[in-house]
Amino acid sequence: MRAFVAIVPPEPAHANLDAFVAPRRALDSPWRWTPAHLWHVTLAFMAKVPKSGIDEMVEEVAVVADSCDPIPLRLKGAGMFPHAGDARVMWTDVRPTDPRGLGDPERLALRTRSACSRIGVPTAGGDYRPHLTLARSRRAVDATSWLDAMEAYSGPASARAGGHRLRLAGQPLGTAALRGRGPPPPRPEMTKGVHPLREGGGRPAP
Repeated sequence: MRAFVAIVPPEPAHANLDAFVAPRRALDSPWRWTPAHLWHVTLAFMAKVPKSGIDEMVEEVAVVADSCDPIPLRLKGAGMFPHAGDARVMWTDVRPTDPRGLGDPERLALRTRSACSRIGVPTAGGDYRPHLTLARSRRAVDATSWLDAMEAYSGPASARAGGHRLRLAGQPLGTAALRGRGPPPPRPEMTKGVHPLREGGGRPAP
């Protein structure tokens, strides 16, 4: 199965973003909007994981979560992949509220990927850009006007204690991700663990 480890935004941040996106989701557009209940910020993606290895991954992710303080983050602005003039993916940015935490999401992603590698589960490589995917298009579109509108978004700052959680979820190979406008159907994912980041102040361990 495919699997991913992700940051789950706290409820206030989730609700605020949902209220901002709702009227835009109702417009006639080429975008296939990600249902709000599937929102997350991916830290590590594994293209193929044996079912026998999922429980061990849960344990490793729990160790990472237990050793990492909540990271003060804000969902803010927007971006397009690959770029606004030829866009297929719309996302909102993940920014630290403390300048000293500029690299915290990247360090957390590195620790998560290293934990998976230790148990023999390879993760997808490439440059890491923390973001939350809002919508996708089947075809490339000129999204310049959409980018102008979505860049106005600025969500609430997350609190350190009781904020973000790490989630490990798996999806059987061959199951398409669910996106659309209507009420969310049953998830194709199998959530195996949701772990709060350790409460308190400080930085993620190196």
